[in-house]
Amino acid sequence: MATVSRFHDRTRPTAHRIESEEEAIATARRLAANFALQASERDINRVFPRAELDALFQSGLTAVTVPPENEGLDVANALLGEIVAIIAEGDSSIAECLEHHFTVLEQFRNDPSEERRDLLFARALAGDHFTATAFDTAGAASPLGVAYELKGRSLRSPGLLFADWIVADAIDAEGEQVRFYLARESEGLQIIDDWDGFGQRTNGAGTAVAQGVTGDAKAATDDGPRRHTTASALAALLHAGTDLGIARAALANLRELPRSADIGKLAFSVQAAAALVESAGGKLDFSQVGPSATTIDAAFFSASTAKVTASRTALDVANALFELSGNGATSIGRNLDRYWRNARIRANDAAADELYRAAATHYFGG
Repeated sequence: MATVSRFHDRTRPTAHRIESEEEAIATARRLAANFALQASERDINRVFPRAELDALFQSGLTAVTVPPENEGLDVANALLGEIVAIIAEGDSSIAECLEHHFTVLEQFRNDPSEERRDLLFARALAGDHFTATAFDTAGAASPLGVAYELKGRSLRSPGLLFADWIVADAIDAEGEQVRFYLARESEGLQIIDDWDGFGQRTNGAGTAVAQGVTGDAKAATDDGPRRHTTASALAALLHAGTDLGIARAALANLRELPRSADIGKLAFSVQAAAALVESAGGKLDFSQVGPSATTIDAAFFSASTAKVTASRTALDVANALFELSGNGATSIGRNLDRYWRNARIRANDAAADELYRAAATHYFGG
C-alpha cells in the first residue's frame, strides 16, 4: 500500500525548465565549477551545502528525468550518469543527494496512481528535493481508520537533512509494505543529524523518527514481483557516476606531475569506468521502453558492473594520489585525503557477496 501526505504551496520561485540535453550538460558543468570552489572547506568544517543545493534544484537539472507526458525532458540514462559524475567532480556529497533524488523520481515513473504520479512530478519540476528511507521494523506501519500511521526510527539515509519530500517504506504487522510520501514538515516527523562517518561528511545523511505520522491509504504499490527494477538499476548506475566523478577529481590533482606509465594506467581505468557507465545507461534506456525481467536484469547487472568498477577505480586513484605526489599531498591544508575518505566510505556499499552470487547466476545460470 502507499500513502501520501498533503501537498502544500511553496513560497520559493519555480525552478528553471531545461529544454535540451546540451543545456543540461552545460548547466551541470557550470554548477560543478561553482561547487568545487568551497568543497574542501565544507568538508573540513562540515558546512552543509545548502546554498549550493538551492542553486542545483532551482537550475532545473534535478527535473531532467521527468517523462515527456508530465512535461519533462527525460534525458538518456548515459547522459544522466555523466551529469552526476560532473557534479561529483565538484562535490561528491552534493552528487550523492542527486543520486537518491533521481532514483526516487524513477520510482514515480511506475506509480500505479496517475494522480499521485502527476503531483509528484509537478513538484520535481517546481524544484522540490526528494529522497528515500526505510523503516525496517515490523509493525512500523499500522492501519488507523481509513489512513495508515507510521511510527519508529528509519535507517540512516543520505539527503534526509535537506529533502522537501521523503519516500518512506515501512512494514505492517502482516509483513506487507506500506509506502508513505511525506512532506518534511509532516506532523510527528523529526529528522536527526546523526551522521558520524569520516567521508561524505556533508551529504545530509540522517535518521527520520516518526511519532504517529499519518497519511490517507492509497492503492497498493506496483513494484512487481521482480527482484530488480529500473529504479534499482538506476541507483547502481548513478552510484557509479558519483564514484567516477571522485576518480576524475582525484586524477586531476596529478596533472602537474611528470607524465608516467602509472598515471597513464589510472587515466585508462577512469576512461574504462566512464565507458561502463555509458553502456549501462543504454541498457537502462532499453529496459524503460520495453520493461521485462530480461531487460531489467540486463540493465541492473550492467549498472552493477559499472558501480563496482567505478568504486574500485576511485579508490585506486585516491591511493595513487599519495603514492605519486609525495609528502606534499599529505598537507592538511590541501585536504586531498577527502577523495580517499569519500571513495572508501562509499565502497562499503558498492559490492557484496550476494551481488556477486547473483551475477554468477545471471551470467552462467544455475
